[in-house]
Amino acid sequence: MRSIFCVQIPRSILTPTFLYSCILLVIVFVLQQHNYLMSLFSSFVSLQYSAVDSNPLSVYVMHPFWNFVVKFLPTWLAPNLITFTGFMFLVLNFLMLAFYDFDFTASAAGHKHVPSLVWVAAGIFNFLAYTLDGVDGKQARRTNSSTPLGELFDHGLDSWACIFFVATVYSIFGRGDSGVAVATLYYILWVVLFSFILSHWEKYNTGILFLPWGYDISQVTISLVYMVTAVVGVETWYQPILWSFLYRDLFTFMIIACSFTVTVPMSLYNVLKGYRANTLKHSSLYEAFLPFLSPVLLFLLSTVWVVFSPSDILELQPRVFYLMVGTAFANVTCKLIVCQMSNTRCQAVSWLLLPMAPVVVLAVTGVVADEVALLHLWTTVVILAHIHYGVSVVRANARSPN
Repeated sequence: MRSIFCVQIPRSILTPTFLYSCILLVIVFVLQQHNYLMSLFSSFVSLQYSAVDSNPLSVYVMHPFWNFVVKFLPTWLAPNLITFTGFMFLVLNFLMLAFYDFDFTASAAGHKHVPSLVWVAAGIFNFLAYTLDGVDGKQARRTNSSTPLGELFDHGLDSWACIFFVATVYSIFGRGDSGVAVATLYYILWVVLFSFILSHWEKYNTGILFLPWGYDISQVTISLVYMVTAVVGVETWYQPILWSFLYRDLFTFMIIACSFTVTVPMSLYNVLKGYRANTLKHSSLYEAFLPFLSPVLLFLLSTVWVVFSPSDILELQPRVFYLMVGTAFANVTCKLIVCQMSNTRCQAVSWLLLPMAPVVVLAVTGVVADEVALLHLWTTVVILAHIHYGVSVVRANARSPN
C-alpha cells in the first residue's frame, strides 16, 4: 500500500524558528483546549436531545428497519462502540480505495481498474456504517444509556465521515476524460461540508437539530452505486445518459441541486420560523452567523493554497489535500457542536486555523521547495490535533464534577 504520510521532510522546513513557532502554537492549543472544555462540560448535565427527522425515506423505511435491527444487539453493547464501529467502516473504505486508487485514476480508460469485489465490499461497508449510525441512538435509549457525550461522539464522527465517503465515491468516476476534475471535486466536497454544518448551525440558533434529507438519500444511493459498479464495471459510467450529458455530470448536479434546493432553503426556513416566533437563542445577526466564520476562513485558506500553489498541489496529492481539509473542517464542526450542547457562545476563530495561515504562506510563496512534504506534514498535524481534541473531550467529560 502506498504510504500517505511516510515522506522525507526537507531540512529547509525544519528551521529553528519554524519549529519553535509550531511548538509554541501546539502548547497554546493544548492548554486553551483543555481549560475551555473543562469549563463547558458542567452544563452538559441538563442537556436534552432534540432532533427532528422528517425525511420520508428515513421515517417510513429506515427507522422501521433500524428498530428491527437493534433488537438483535446485545444489551451490553455500548452505543458509542456501535458509533465508532460504523465510522471505522467508512475509514476502511477510504483506506481500501487508497490502496487500489490512490490518485483517483483507476477508473479512467487505459488504467487498471479497481477489482469488482472491492466495490462489493465498499457497498457492504457503507451500508453497515449507515445502519450502525442509525441504530446507535436506538441502542442508547433501549439500554437507558443516553448521554451528552454519546450525542457529541455521534455527530462529531459524522462530521469527519464526510471526507471519507466523498473521497471513496470519487473513485467510481475518477479524474479521467469521463471523470470529475480534482478541482471540481474539491468544490463539491465543500458543498457537502457546508451542507453538513448547516444542520448544526440551525441547532445553535434554534435548539433543535433538523436532520438533513440529503443524508439518508445519499447513503442508500451510494451503497447501491457501489454494488452496480461491481456488476457493470466502471466503463458503464463513461457512457452519456442523454446526448453529451455524462453520469459524472449527473453526480455533480445531484449534489449541488440537493444542497441549494433542499438543504439550504430548509435550514433558512427553520431559522426564519424561529425568528418569527421569537424563539432563537441569538437575537444578533452577528452572533447567529458567527459559527460560519471559521469554516469560511478554512475555505479561504485552503482555496488560496489550491489556486496559488506553485506545484499545483491538488493535482499532485488530491487525496491527502481532501483529507487535510475534511479533518480540519471536522475539528471546527466539533467545536460548534460542543458550544450548541453547552449553550455557550461559539468561538470566532478555531485555534487550528492560526498555524494553518503561515503554512499556506510558506506553500504559495515557494519558500518551502518541497510542497508535497509540507502538505503531508501539515495533514499529519491536523489529524493528530483532531484526535487530541477528541481525547480531550472524553477526559474533560470524565473529570467534570457533574
